[in-house]
Amino acid sequence: MRILYGVQGTGNGHLSRARIMAKALKHRGVSVDFFFSGRSAKHFFDMQCFGDYRVQQGLTFSTQRGRISLAQTAMQNSISSLVRDIFSLDLSGYDLVLNDFEPVSAWAARQQGVDSVSISHQAALKYDVPKVGDSWFNDKLLNYFAPTDISLGCHWHHFGFPILPPFVEVDPVISVNAHEIIVYLPFEAPDSIIEFLLPFDDYRFHVYHSLEPKSAPVDHIKWSGFNREGFKRRLSTCGGVIGSAGFELASEALALGKKLLVKPLHGQFEQLSNVAALELLGAAESMSSLDKNRLRRWLKAPTPQPIGYPQVGDALVTWLLRGEWQTREKLCHDLWQRVELPESWQRKNP
Repeated sequence: MRILYGVQGTGNGHLSRARIMAKALKHRGVSVDFFFSGRSAKHFFDMQCFGDYRVQQGLTFSTQRGRISLAQTAMQNSISSLVRDIFSLDLSGYDLVLNDFEPVSAWAARQQGVDSVSISHQAALKYDVPKVGDSWFNDKLLNYFAPTDISLGCHWHHFGFPILPPFVEVDPVISVNAHEIIVYLPFEAPDSIIEFLLPFDDYRFHVYHSLEPKSAPVDHIKWSGFNREGFKRRLSTCGGVIGSAGFELASEALALGKKLLVKPLHGQFEQLSNVAALELLGAAESMSSLDKNRLRRWLKAPTPQPIGYPQVGDALVTWLLRGEWQTREKLCHDLWQRVELPESWQRKNP
């Protein structure tokens, strides 16, 4: 089987899932080519596992001051360029297009009649899971942004639907420093983050951000650009995570038993829905702004129970190679049977 794997490059969650799948596919000797869009080629990093990958513009959402900017989104995206990319992507020779919310390869597969399977968190939102801001537009976005023949969603809980557990690969927890906190708020202004963390000098905050603050360095706030391996090591030893409400980082925090404080990107349906799910499960606290009082309370919160999610990538590759793509229910059921959910989650009926 020869596969083209299309991955949305906006954010790091899609990339993290693709890295896990790349390892699982390679282990089974599957021939796969990777295709990315939604981010400039110069802004990708730690991409060695994807081999000779390709990048095109695709579509993405622009942000400003912690919220979606529709004006900038319209200015930075070109429908004519997207259509040109779709029709220029030659899928001859591929047996399957795997897709993680990537529009060019999804529409090219539909146009050329190539089988396609999506693996994404967005696909889980097609079910009646916790959602905020559901609308006609968001429904159309989920169904037509990157349409495929078969959709497999992943979420922190199955919510009674054929949904996969999260794709998680984390370093083992050997030791923990409760006063070391990871901060990943990529949509916030650096100086706003500094001002938010400044009063809490009993803690050490490790901030990962693509931009540098103008403020002078402070001893208890350590600033660095994003480095995947360094970030994973720090994540395994920290006492908690302050982040946006993206899916992948929250999944890693839950798997490691890290307390979680999230600030969603305003106007972003997926992140607002993630907050609804996390709060329903009692798995995280949230804030709508950089709220020092909320942070003060959260820093004193207890450590949660880690959740042992299975190796979803390996099971998914086996399922793909069997070609029984209409049998999602058994795959999902078998994987959730391996998960010991917290007792408080089991008592809920989401």
